[in-house]
Amino acid sequence: MIRSVTVIFYAFLLSWACWAKPNGSKSKKPKQVVPDIECDVRAGKINIPEFIARCPAHCKESKQQVYGTGVFASISSICNAAIHSGVITNAGGKVIVRKMAGQNIYKGTNSNGVRSLSLPKWRESFVVSVGKPKKGIIYPSTLDYAPSRPTYVKTGPKETKSPVFTTLPPTTAPEVTTTTPEPTTTTAPTTTTTTTTIPPPPPTTTKARAAVHKIRDAGLRQAEAGSAFRRQPSSPVGPAFNRAPPERTPTTSQSNSAFPRREWLPSSYGRPDWFPGARRPADVSYAVPDSGYAWSETDTPEIPARDLRPDISEYERWLYSFGPYPPRSTDLDGSRKMPLDLPHAKVEPVDAWKPEANPYEPGFSMREPEPLPRAPEPLASQGDPNCKVDLAFLMDGSWSIGKRRFKIQKDFLAEVAQVINVGMAGPMMGIIQYGDEPVTEISLRTYSNSREVKSAIDKIVQKGGLSNVGKALSYINKQYFSDANGNRGGAPNVAVVLVDGWPTDKVEEASRLARESGINIFFVTIEGPDENEKQNLVEANFVDKAVCRTNGFFSHPVNSWFALRKAVQPLVKRVCDTDRLVCSKTCLNANDIAFVIDGSSSVGTGNFRTVLQFVANVTREFEISDTDTRVGAVQYTYEQRLEFTFGQYNNKAELLNAIKRINYWSGGTSTGAAITFAAEQLFSKSKPNKRKIMIVITDGRSYDDVRAPALAVHRQGVIAYSIGIAWAAQDELEYIATDPDKEHSFFVDEFDNLYKYVPKIIHNICQEFNSQPRN
Repeated sequence: MIRSVTVIFYAFLLSWACWAKPNGSKSKKPKQVVPDIECDVRAGKINIPEFIARCPAHCKESKQQVYGTGVFASISSICNAAIHSGVITNAGGKVIVRKMAGQNIYKGTNSNGVRSLSLPKWRESFVVSVGKPKKGIIYPSTLDYAPSRPTYVKTGPKETKSPVFTTLPPTTAPEVTTTTPEPTTTTAPTTTTTTTTIPPPPPTTTKARAAVHKIRDAGLRQAEAGSAFRRQPSSPVGPAFNRAPPERTPTTSQSNSAFPRREWLPSSYGRPDWFPGARRPADVSYAVPDSGYAWSETDTPEIPARDLRPDISEYERWLYSFGPYPPRSTDLDGSRKMPLDLPHAKVEPVDAWKPEANPYEPGFSMREPEPLPRAPEPLASQGDPNCKVDLAFLMDGSWSIGKRRFKIQKDFLAEVAQVINVGMAGPMMGIIQYGDEPVTEISLRTYSNSREVKSAIDKIVQKGGLSNVGKALSYINKQYFSDANGNRGGAPNVAVVLVDGWPTDKVEEASRLARESGINIFFVTIEGPDENEKQNLVEANFVDKAVCRTNGFFSHPVNSWFALRKAVQPLVKRVCDTDRLVCSKTCLNANDIAFVIDGSSSVGTGNFRTVLQFVANVTREFEISDTDTRVGAVQYTYEQRLEFTFGQYNNKAELLNAIKRINYWSGGTSTGAAITFAAEQLFSKSKPNKRKIMIVITDGRSYDDVRAPALAVHRQGVIAYSIGIAWAAQDELEYIATDPDKEHSFFVDEFDNLYKYVPKIIHNICQEFNSQPRN
């Protein structure tokens, strides 16, 4: 009996194992294969919008160039950008890269031993993150590299070929997808079958804010204390649209707003062809943004190719075109704000859409003769021109505040918005709420008048968590003050931190990087720590370590939350005092730089052109305008010639072309007289709020004395750098240079090695600027 039972048991066990084996093999998760890349691989060379890669060790020593901070231009080295951002160390590691649209003004900073350079504009950007894929996401196991030469396709009749794409069905869980290097197509009269899948677009929080507010209003307003609300990726609420939109495929409507379909205009930054920099006109990766999607043409014949709104997706364009058919769902009200509601892009509602009319033809008006009634814009919507600042408030959303004090904080911000008079010609106001992590509530470009800002503040829901101010300051430095969020460039960047008690993380390093990027940090501390509580601080003297200057102007302590309202007027007065926002000045935008160039016979025509290349390479690193850094140049032999003065060229492209046009003079070498000439013709006209910098370049011993002229300019506050080549006298170089000599005097054995000292000079100028006392 026992034997028979044992036999039956083993038979059952064997059959169960055989039955379970196929299912077990089916449930096996695909393994992520991480391709390797070299240190010199740039993001623009890879035709995939989001991918994972493994960087080798010692990329920092390769000195591959990086442009930008937080968001990098696509000509940057992926690995060095990851090291700069702190995603990996110099030992290498895995990095996730996500492409973004191009932007203006990539700021250069020095971080983690990697010096990133500034760039005025580029067609495509990317961000890097830690190489740990989210659950259910498989990135491509191979990378599709762009060819090194552009391919020119002759325009002609298009072949009728079925587009290659895969439509992902809507699901609540992320789709596990893989990408094959070469997509294949199957064309059939009725059915299109493809074998290509694409990775799901990454979540984005940079899309227009309208849909996010409606999600919160429609169903999430019940989030109260005890549930840390986190914003979901914004998307149109489904029930609100009863008219079927065009088919949303990866071709026509990507959820990632970083890939709008548009005609990419050529960069406005014209670099002269004769410079030996990183410019490679033959590289196709610089022509248009790289993308891993197979973009196909799905436009209907009735809509021409002309695109009057290149900054929105196809789905948003459909929504604008069919604007007369309002949403029928009760979830959204009629006052729903459309995305990208800017003064230059107003779309008025109409009663009926005429199929025979083409809204993209010139002369077509979206306004009916009798439009729906619309409340007139207040006259104050242009803002106060005497307070033109880009102002970001970091509001405390931690659980330590409680609901009542969080409401007091919202009332305070609403009153600030009313007093400061928000408008396009004046201050623009945004809000970031921080707790465990920072979250953008209002970007700088979202609203253009105080009424709209106050309405948006009323809808903010407390997130909860700790008071991680350091993370919030890193966030505004790397992401918030960007062109995509409405940073205007010409207006000072101001960040006001509201904190209950004290931060729960360190703020010193994040604040330093923010100040070096030109952000003026104010601290409003409510119910700060008393003497007995200071032992609980994560970082002692956190206010002085964070603010722009420690003279009291940038800090405002408040004894009680109920006294916060009294701080409105004093705070507004301070943030609008642009003359005292000294942290707007950085090492790259607050200088008057004079180049004193040796044009003697010993230099020669060819070497003189090399010197001009060096001058241009140094100039290119600075922000050039009449209010930023200005550059002048003097060429000398026995005599002196003023090539151009400060402010003569207030555009970087014009300035670089002016450097290129300097003609070689030839003659003797009177360096002392040239220094005196530069002091009289250039530095006597320097602005009082500019740092005066002189860079003397010579290849031989001077025929006259250099000590007295050098000492005279030093007494005028001029910071002098001397660069000697070949036969230059070392003692004269040290006399010319500002102390300490080793930081301001350089010698190269031949002209072709001048370019090696460009990063060193820029680093020294910035290090000297950032080491100034903050009192």
